[in-house]
Amino acid sequence: MKIHNFGVTGMNPYKKQMAKTNAQMQKAQLGSDKIEISNTAKELQQNSSVIVDRQKKLEAIQKQIETGTYKVDPEKVAKSMVDFFSKKNDQ
Repeated sequence: MKIHNFGVTGMNPYKKQMAKTNAQMQKAQLGSDKIEISNTAKELQQNSSVIVDRQKKLEAIQKQIETGTYKVDPEKVAKSMVDFFSKKNDQ
């Protein structure tokens, strides 16, 4: 007695695995997570008043340095240094 094609689906096992992998990839692509930044957040990030103010201050200091009118207050610098290092030592 001869038994032919018993339990064979007619598909190459390699092709079967590839088909399964492709199906899983398609499911993953359809259900993937997505992050979007709102337009309001983008505007806030671009037009931050802190950034604009800092840029203006830097430009003013650069102009003063170029013209030679920038003056450093040594007492203020020394006080800032003492405050900075005393805070560091307290922690």
